[in-house]
Amino acid sequence: MATRAPAAAADGDKLPVAFAFKVEFMGLPDQGGPLQLAFQEVSGLGSQLDVEELAEGGENRFVHQLPGQPQARRLSLKRALVARKSPLLRWCAKVLEGGFAEPIKLASVKVQLLNENGQPLLVWWCRNAYPVHWEVDGFGSTKNEAAIETIELAYQTLGSPD
Repeated sequence: MATRAPAAAADGDKLPVAFAFKVEFMGLPDQGGPLQLAFQEVSGLGSQLDVEELAEGGENRFVHQLPGQPQARRLSLKRALVARKSPLLRWCAKVLEGGFAEPIKLASVKVQLLNENGQPLLVWWCRNAYPVHWEVDGFGSTKNEAAIETIELAYQTLGSPD
């Protein structure tokens, strides 16, 4: 992982950069401990609450916005296409192609934003995650880029370390 010195903020503090991060999987089937993997891009870290709009009868100047259900989020991981024997891809294949012959085994994913020394600045835990989508980008004879695969995981909760 190549790192560059972060840009300096107006008050002299260094701003975190988005290109220095680490992804680890905990609890993958047939994997003894944490599995650290390299990805080119991580997205889907966040939370959102649905809002139900309610117009008040007789009062037309505003609409009440009532909190609703939390929206389900998906973590999207992109990387160069790799060998099919990876524990992550075996887990994906078992869940996506297994036909529910066995219960889905859930895993946790830890995403860490790193500083210039490789130390974690921020940590997110996506708990009770499982694969919902796997895809390889299209091939093209005129493209001059690596083949990219995308793995999308649904997760139940997003939190910080306990």
